[in-house]
Amino acid sequence: MILRKLFLFDFDGVLVDSLGYYEDSLRRSLEKIGRPVVKTREDYLDLFEDNLYQSLLNLGINLEEFFEANRGGLSRLDCHLLKPFLPLIPVLEDLRERHTLAVVSSNSTDLIEGILLHNGFRDCFCGILGAEFSLSKEEKIRQARSLWPAPAEETYYVGDTSGDVREARQAGVKAIAVLWGWHDRDRLARAGPDYLVAKPEELLAI
Repeated sequence: MILRKLFLFDFDGVLVDSLGYYEDSLRRSLEKIGRPVVKTREDYLDLFEDNLYQSLLNLGINLEEFFEANRGGLSRLDCHLLKPFLPLIPVLEDLRERHTLAVVSSNSTDLIEGILLHNGFRDCFCGILGAEFSLSKEEKIRQARSLWPAPAEETYYVGDTSGDVREARQAGVKAIAVLWGWHDRDRLARAGPDYLVAKPEELLAI
């Protein structure tokens, strides 16, 4: 009997192309609260060297003010604005036949659900743990392992930033860094993932 592995997927940068939208959204929110500390794309990407919310706290950002300024962003009605990485979908459909797949993200569960449904691949995932559950991906990864039991050595977090790799390691699971997302190869390699994946089909060999 082949053991079912647990694959936990980040959303932004892994399942959908959303960098431009969320970079603009975060910068506008910081400007609203009088803290325009993110001025360039590099500034934005630097926030994801760690957990996003911890990075904002480190910059002295009041998260309550930030969340209030950020209200009224994307909703399920806007789900057509974020496009999925289409080559990944057949890989997900293959993986789900043999393993357990779920989404662990800093984005809204409702929005993730809407985009997956709109693009026809919600059925690939047994569940979604979004921002409403916790701001910590480490905590969400641990919760996912209790919801869908799998040994730590057979649990993989698939992310696209150095922060994703670090939170996976903190949760005691394997880290897969994909190269079609937000951070480039050098940033990801420095974080020390267990796997660096350039093409979606490489996930099938893990």
